[in-house]
Amino acid sequence: MTDESALFLGPKPVAHLSEDALDIADYLRAEADADADIHNHTLHRQGIGALALGALGVVYGDIGTSPLYAFREALRATGVAQPAAPEVLGLLSLLIWTLLLIVTVKYVFVLLRADNRGEGGILSLYTLVRLAIGRRSIPILLLAMAGAALFAGDAAITPAISVLSAVEGMGLILPQLEAYVLPVTLGILVALFMVQRQGTARVAQFFGPVMLLWFAVLAGMGLWHLAEAPMVLWAVNPAWGISFLIGHPGVAFVVLGAIFLAVTGGEALYADLGHFGRKPISWAWFGLVLPALVLNYLGQGALVLSHPETAENPFYSLASAAFLPVLVGLATAATVIAAQAVITGAFSMARAAVQLGFLPRLRIVHTAEGQSGQIYIGAVNWLLLAGVIWLVVGFGTSTALASAYGIAVTGTMVLTTVLGLFYLTRVRGMPLAFAVLLTSPILLIEMVFLASNLTKIHEGGYVPVLVALVICGLMWIWWRGTQAVKMRVHRLAVTVPSFVQIMRRSSVHRIPGTAFFLTGDPEIVPSALLHNMKHNRVLHEQTVFLTVETLRVPYATAEERAFVEDLGGAFTRVILRFGFMETPNISRAMAHARRAGLRFDVMTSTFFLGRRRAVATGQGLELSLDRAYVAMSRFAADPSDFYHLPRDRVVELGERVAI
Repeated sequence: MTDESALFLGPKPVAHLSEDALDIADYLRAEADADADIHNHTLHRQGIGALALGALGVVYGDIGTSPLYAFREALRATGVAQPAAPEVLGLLSLLIWTLLLIVTVKYVFVLLRADNRGEGGILSLYTLVRLAIGRRSIPILLLAMAGAALFAGDAAITPAISVLSAVEGMGLILPQLEAYVLPVTLGILVALFMVQRQGTARVAQFFGPVMLLWFAVLAGMGLWHLAEAPMVLWAVNPAWGISFLIGHPGVAFVVLGAIFLAVTGGEALYADLGHFGRKPISWAWFGLVLPALVLNYLGQGALVLSHPETAENPFYSLASAAFLPVLVGLATAATVIAAQAVITGAFSMARAAVQLGFLPRLRIVHTAEGQSGQIYIGAVNWLLLAGVIWLVVGFGTSTALASAYGIAVTGTMVLTTVLGLFYLTRVRGMPLAFAVLLTSPILLIEMVFLASNLTKIHEGGYVPVLVALVICGLMWIWWRGTQAVKMRVHRLAVTVPSFVQIMRRSSVHRIPGTAFFLTGDPEIVPSALLHNMKHNRVLHEQTVFLTVETLRVPYATAEERAFVEDLGGAFTRVILRFGFMETPNISRAMAHARRAGLRFDVMTSTFFLGRRRAVATGQGLELSLDRAYVAMSRFAADPSDFYHLPRDRVVELGERVAI
């Protein structure tokens, strides 16, 4: 079921107050806070150092745990039992230059500057391109949907492979502990998902310091072993990587798929742009993360050259026997942080998809007062947990999971680059030839990585592809059905100007109070109003057409929040605007509406909500898509719950709409 509009959010209820008293108290608090309203997304004035430390715990958690398995998987992909200098230096060169080209050039130098009011990520990039084009573009829409769908596959695989790869270090401490790797991994992951409902605000303050220690340990271990084979420093020369690819044509393509594991999590630099800003993310990358990763990979290479038998697990072999338990514990903490960052990203992506009309309403819970990014979506949380458990049990080892990992990441990066090309030409006004020249090297490299990972379809790579296809299909079905309902309603609707003109000459009975009729389209009369007049034959002294708009920007400014228009007579139009990264809060926004000129008594106000039930009436494939849309609509959150409507002051009127 779909509702004609929107929302009336209030705070969490207090036991000793009635719902009506809570609504009034919440409104009065919003009224008092209106002058000091600062958007939740605005960063507090912190030093760049503090923000960079926070970025270590959120932005770099995923890519920071890649040394656990990236070089190991690349060595295994060569098929060489005793890797020598050509293999080790070639792989190290490919690893280093992949970090430089994909992460440094693409994300740090280019995409971090392509922000949408400070926000990043593929959906923000989509909205920038969509606004620049000025009209709906199905290809651009599908690119955004596919990118969001691939991110969902990544969100399921990252916690599984990260935690599993860390816990596998137990077997190196004591071989008898190998039997407990899967149970311990599952226990950690279940506990991680169970605490999401409580929020992560308190725990998150420790993420940065833990990851700071983690990167320091990575760099220290790498430096310690670098002296064993200083020749690995030659790996900074890209000629070694090119030479390896030419000299090993039979395995080069497969090796590239493993090499790409080193940049998993690179998308987080752009996706989390709004949380920390460009400078802190860049400073953290150049000041600590990139040097630590490069030093650790070089240290692993030096160790393998000196002791070829360590190629089976070069990362944990960097540590002495006495330090190994500490390293396993620290690695587990780092992987939990990496998993947490991905889960939080999945919540944010789902909220943005709902606001942009790609998914049905989902019940969103704020877990930290005053922080828009701290949210919890139960449906997403439990679906992710089910997927993670299935992956851990089904694949069993991080090596097996590595085959399924690369496709989701490479696919998302390719789509981001393609959208970036549209951004450069449409938003920045760059000549097409120059934009293609700028993006084609990165796109070519990513396409090669994607093609390499696609060879692992039969080894588990089908998992993210299947997940992405299903989610993308569901998003398309929902978007298509929503547009069909809107078009159907619009064809049968009465326009506001003609209705207001008719009511001026009408003798319909007027009753005291204010009626808010929620409508998704401010230009047409809500069906709830027409039904109310038909059955009750009355109008309120003041009738307000209330519309909630989702802007194609992450957050609305205070000036954009409310628009009030006197339509004449007893009619007023109010438009409340929210960004696609916001959860609309009408209680607070109504204070802005009052300041914009709306006058009403909250004690004598009634909210009318029109609800529509779609009915499938198509034929063939269209009928199947319509039925799927109708089925999805049944799982949408109840509007009264989703929007926190005051139940004792809301009148709901329904209708059936054929699509």
